[in-house]
Amino acid sequence: MNSALGKVVRINRDGSIPADNPFVGQDGVRPEIFASGVRNVQAAALHPNTGALWEIEHGARGGDELNIIEAGKNYGWPTIAYGLEYSGKPIGEGLTAKEGLEQPDYYWDPVIGPSGMIFYQGDLFPAWKDSLFVGALRDKQLVRLTLDGDRVVGEERLLSDLNARIREVDQGPDGAIYVATDSTEGKILKLVPKAD
Repeated sequence: MNSALGKVVRINRDGSIPADNPFVGQDGVRPEIFASGVRNVQAAALHPNTGALWEIEHGARGGDELNIIEAGKNYGWPTIAYGLEYSGKPIGEGLTAKEGLEQPDYYWDPVIGPSGMIFYQGDLFPAWKDSLFVGALRDKQLVRLTLDGDRVVGEERLLSDLNARIREVDQGPDGAIYVATDSTEGKILKLVPKAD
């Protein structure tokens, strides 16, 4: 806890430490640490209705995770994980759960290689309002997660015929969804409803 590796840190805009951070004043713990036990965070977003911090991270071979980050909690890495080391060996003791460590709110095994993510709030795609969109590097798709509060209740894979790694996803002021592909000839694509 004296390192920022594997942590979510929280600081004020001026670089100072919020007085209500969970570890402020504890010996041997960096005061900017907000949560621990994360592996390889690729994106984070604040939920538009609750303000909660959601983050998405790469697993190793299996176990890409979506977590809702709460103050002072430990999200398990590397003690628990859904996946294997790249060598094929278990991660740590091969545990997927342990008392005191948080379970992911959602995970992929096999992995999708998540990248950017957004909560869609536009009006251009009414059926997708409040969905969580996640770019997929490995699966070369755009993943749409249907939410019920803070639970994932459905998953849809989009743009699979594109055959391109999706690095970033964002919403434009017009309500269109923009995706950036990841290659030497990368593109920015604008998604709009199909014309009648």
